[in-house]
Amino acid sequence: MIDAKVLDSGRMIKWCPGCGNFGTFRALKDAIVSLGLRQDQVVLVAGIGCSGTITNYIKVNTFHTLHGRVLPVSMGIKLVNPRLTVIGSAGDGDAYAIGVAHLIHAARKNIDITYIVHNNKVYGLTTGQASPTSDFGQVTRSTPIGALEEPVNPLALALSSGATFVARGFAGDVKHLTKLIIEGIKHKGFALIDVLQPCVVWDRVHSYSWYRERVYDLNEEGHDTSDIVAAFRKSFEWGDRIPIGIFYKVDKPTYEERLPQLKKIPIEEDLKAIKIKDLIEELI
Repeated sequence: MIDAKVLDSGRMIKWCPGCGNFGTFRALKDAIVSLGLRQDQVVLVAGIGCSGTITNYIKVNTFHTLHGRVLPVSMGIKLVNPRLTVIGSAGDGDAYAIGVAHLIHAARKNIDITYIVHNNKVYGLTTGQASPTSDFGQVTRSTPIGALEEPVNPLALALSSGATFVARGFAGDVKHLTKLIIEGIKHKGFALIDVLQPCVVWDRVHSYSWYRERVYDLNEEGHDTSDIVAAFRKSFEWGDRIPIGIFYKVDKPTYEERLPQLKKIPIEEDLKAIKIKDLIEELI
């Protein structure tokens, strides 16, 4: 089994001190170690934003893609080589704004990837503008009189789109978040893990202490993860009490299992027989 230290790239981490990215990053590494995954078995795909630089800091296969395109790239990798463990990492702006359509279709396809969204309720990289998950009335750099839109509900959106694993974690509880990521990776099908993640610079309201006063583990309170109606109800609970944990989990055939082309041999095996040089010369 590899050690978490082996996963460190050795590059200087440039997140702000206290950033919630640190907790999510630690939970991801601990999950990979706990599952006994080899570095060459894992592909981490990240987008644009503070969370996107995570690919610089971890020694697994990585792909840093365009803003909002984490899921298309992740799906492509998984379809070419289904034996890989594919994990997507995106911020709330990346995932729920420009990339929101991809979330809907990845969920309904039930492709076997794990999507971890660093949800800090602001655009942290570009100095604190309102994001799709900013609370109504939330004051940010771009909404000085308060956000005028209702926030996107990521969990309800994923549930209504057909996601077979929907969970929420808190970056301030690394052990609990690690367990969620482990369960998400083990799950056969599309898994969304929305992570409540404080931005200590641009959001002075949703701090670690603010979340700790409100979050509770709904699984410890007997929530039925097979009941999608109950999951919907819990997804709308926000305020004095905020549930974290697994909201919904169900087993269904994955997109890969339904695709006849993948039943015989992975596309990756077919590609080995292709002479890339000859193909390039033909196209030129």
